[in-house]
Amino acid sequence: MDLVTCTAPVNIAVIKYWGKRDEELILPINDSLSATLASEQMHAKTTVSISPNFTEDRIWLNGQEEAMANPRLVNCLREVKRRARESGQTPQTRLDWHIRICSANNFPTAAGLASSAAGYACLVYALCQLYGVKGDLSELARQGSGSACRSVLGGFVRWRMGSDAQGHDSLAHQVVGPEHWPDMRIIILVANDGQKKVPSSIGMKRSVGTSELLKFRAENTVPKRIEAMEKAVQDRDFATFAALAMKDSNEMHATCLDTTPPCVYMSSTSHQVSDLVHKINEHFGTPIVGYTFDAGPNACLFLLKEHVPLLVHLVRHYFPTSDTTFKGDPFRGRDFDVEISSGEGKFQSLESSMDMGTNPDALKYAIYTKVGLGPEVLTNTSDHLLDELGNPKM
Repeated sequence: MDLVTCTAPVNIAVIKYWGKRDEELILPINDSLSATLASEQMHAKTTVSISPNFTEDRIWLNGQEEAMANPRLVNCLREVKRRARESGQTPQTRLDWHIRICSANNFPTAAGLASSAAGYACLVYALCQLYGVKGDLSELARQGSGSACRSVLGGFVRWRMGSDAQGHDSLAHQVVGPEHWPDMRIIILVANDGQKKVPSSIGMKRSVGTSELLKFRAENTVPKRIEAMEKAVQDRDFATFAALAMKDSNEMHATCLDTTPPCVYMSSTSHQVSDLVHKINEHFGTPIVGYTFDAGPNACLFLLKEHVPLLVHLVRHYFPTSDTTFKGDPFRGRDFDVEISSGEGKFQSLESSMDMGTNPDALKYAIYTKVGLGPEVLTNTSDHLLDELGNPKM
């Protein structure tokens, strides 16, 4: 029996992918650009195993066995095997063995936090390790979930839409590595970790078919904005980066509202978080925090490390709850609280300048993270999700 276990990270788009020009090949109508988040806080983990003793293909997702009938899953497996066969590095006998797949996320699935991107990037990366497939993996991952092509790379990643009818040039490439902007931090405020009412794939299809704004966005707004965003990332120009991210997020959600029937992903809590961000930026006269919302109500906030104590203080004040737990780097560590205490007067001065009410228990939890690496192989046997017989450990 051969077995491989990998993790793959979430990525958060700051220039959004919304809409396909080809549903089957998953080809986007515009370029997109994202930040890959550190796997320590948010990741998908997948174990894949093949054996001559397995009598059928089986898959388990987040503890539940599923049918091996998902067309995107089947496509990914078929394409990885095709590459392995063409390379001549993998014996045909091994390619004929049945496979077992077990995958789990350490964050909510289908809640607008890019779970499918991490999941398919992890699956493809693990399959390629298992079958010895080398080279660019973004085209393979894209066939599972469009944004998964960005999660096979670390740092800031651009997915070019391409022009080839078969999608061979619709690939992701790294703009800069995770070490390029060491002070960049991300705080994700989770307002709802349940499944969204309208899945992204359905929402995109609706928008392509009914939204005039979507066509304008793809042809006029994004081509200019993404070049400016790539330059802002390369120059570490945070003010420009934050302003562009917020504009693009707002435009994507405007497109969702321009869709028939409308796709409403943001909630009243989402809007209160965005209001807080704008008030902070108005106070300082320049963007020091930027938000972006994927297809869900949860806010992804970008900021530099020096401003984290300020933002955490304000989040605690305007979204008070005794139950909020901050995953990732601890917010309630001694050093962190000392930083907040030392700035208490300054923070309270900012509070008094804002005309905002509090929203108790509106947030379920938050995640504190940074820009990180792409997929990784785990070599410790305790990390495997399948046992030595190919059965789930859970």
